[in-house]
Amino acid sequence: MYYRLFDFAHKQLRENPLQEMMRSRCAGEWVTYSTQQFMNDVMKLSNGLVEYGIQPGDKVALITDGNRVEWNIADHACLQIGAIDVPIYPTMSETDIAYILNHSEARICFVSNEDLYRKVQNVMDDVSELENVFTFEHVAGAKHWTSLFAIATLASDEVQRRMNNIQSSDLATIIYTSGTTGLPKGVMLSHANIASNVVNCVDRLPYLAKGNSKCISFLPCCHIYERMLHYLYIDNGVFITLTGMENIKDDIFFVRPNMFTAVPRLLEKFFDGIMAKGLSNTGIKKILFQWAVKLALKWEPDGQNGGWYEFKLKLANKIIFSKVREALGLTEIGAIASGSAALQPRLARFFTAAGIPVKEGYGLTETSPVISVNTLRKPHMYRVGGVGMPINECEVKIAADGEILCKGPQVMMGYYKNEEATREVLKDGYFHTGDIGELRDGFLFITDRKKELFKTSGGKYIAPQTLENALKASHYVEQCMVIGDGQKFPAAIIVVDLAFAKSAIKELANLSPEEIVAHPAVKEAVQRDISSMNEHFGSWERIKAFHLSAHPFTVDKGEITPTLKLKRKRILENYHDAITHIYA
Repeated sequence: MYYRLFDFAHKQLRENPLQEMMRSRCAGEWVTYSTQQFMNDVMKLSNGLVEYGIQPGDKVALITDGNRVEWNIADHACLQIGAIDVPIYPTMSETDIAYILNHSEARICFVSNEDLYRKVQNVMDDVSELENVFTFEHVAGAKHWTSLFAIATLASDEVQRRMNNIQSSDLATIIYTSGTTGLPKGVMLSHANIASNVVNCVDRLPYLAKGNSKCISFLPCCHIYERMLHYLYIDNGVFITLTGMENIKDDIFFVRPNMFTAVPRLLEKFFDGIMAKGLSNTGIKKILFQWAVKLALKWEPDGQNGGWYEFKLKLANKIIFSKVREALGLTEIGAIASGSAALQPRLARFFTAAGIPVKEGYGLTETSPVISVNTLRKPHMYRVGGVGMPINECEVKIAADGEILCKGPQVMMGYYKNEEATREVLKDGYFHTGDIGELRDGFLFITDRKKELFKTSGGKYIAPQTLENALKASHYVEQCMVIGDGQKFPAAIIVVDLAFAKSAIKELANLSPEEIVAHPAVKEAVQRDISSMNEHFGSWERIKAFHLSAHPFTVDKGEITPTLKLKRKRILENYHDAITHIYA
């Protein structure tokens, strides 16, 4: 029998209450909750929701711009009275928000601020079941979430009665996948789905000493990846600082965390910043920096490179990488868990060798989310380029066509109101991930998305993610998408890293973004990096043409999902003229 999700916080209060459990900003100032204060508000809100009339099985939507304690309080308050919470990305369009509120039949919605309140108000006429919107910040004309505290009857035993009736197999949440195509699908996850992932991921993380560990959480908690880790942190007595991406560098430096989660895009930006700073040095400092980076990029786990390499790396850490960790605020870091997209092997090597261990993992919303993850906590459990061994209780096998199949307690209950889609992915007890991969010596390697493979006009299959990951090794490439379905050869749409280009090529200093991407020196530099990359691929896979753009792929333009996955169809539409020119 697994825990119910709200049990983790009750367990912390009972066995290891913290004076500093969780904090986030309120009106620009940090506000810290103890375990007791957190649970007091959870109980008050639970009682208020019961008095309001929320019944077991009712849906409650949650939308916040940045992570905050109130989101977690609302989450726990809903779960322990049997309500089903429905987290929604703040960056979703009003159309998608209206669809989710309607499809889930949400009765009430919590939002963080005025912008999101207005966003929901704009679709109220199109949403049939939604009765009220409550705000975490004070917004003129809106109901503050504490108004529910005011109607709470704390003497009521109804909350405890409901808690006693909730089973771990009960539906806890419906998470709508942002989706790279079509309408969002509602993934139904039970308490046991997520709780089993909490229990089975603990031994893949660095040792987290109860009451003496701290983390920072800035990836959206509406995503199951970050949300599952919130429960894990609570279960392990970790002090959680909640924030958003806008101040992340300063916040990491302030917190000096033992652990946090990241997406490859953030690690790429950290790496580019480190390289720009190091290469701006002169003389012996620059030479030593280049030596240390070259050494780090050869790193292998378990001392595979031998004693002499480890001695040199120890020296590089002392004279170079210790300063890097100090500059980033990562002097106490035990691990960065990377997920959501493929991580370039060079980033895993560099950061881990530099004393900032990066552990790449793999999973989906439908698997609560973790299927596998690398770890350095045990020997022979880390493989660069792979996503680790499957976690406990999780069985992985590869289908005849290369698709990754997964079975375990973390696999979803199904898609809400969509039995056809559920049957398509749940077959014979296995979840069909839609990803292509391989198992090598027990380690899982992801090669591409099944639906994203395409054929050139010559009949050759192309795995775009593999090529895109290789392209990102170029400092000039901020984002990219490989194209070529039905064409004679693969090509690429490349968003140029303007900051790096300016630092590398002096004559670009005063040019506009459009002038930079059109500059011959930039084109030559990108071509040079692509030519070097192409040497590692078959002749049919090589990038033979490219278009340079000064404008990043964004959520607002519909080009990427809130979890930064490419929406290929929309990018193809937006760059139609450029693509036509490439293949003209």
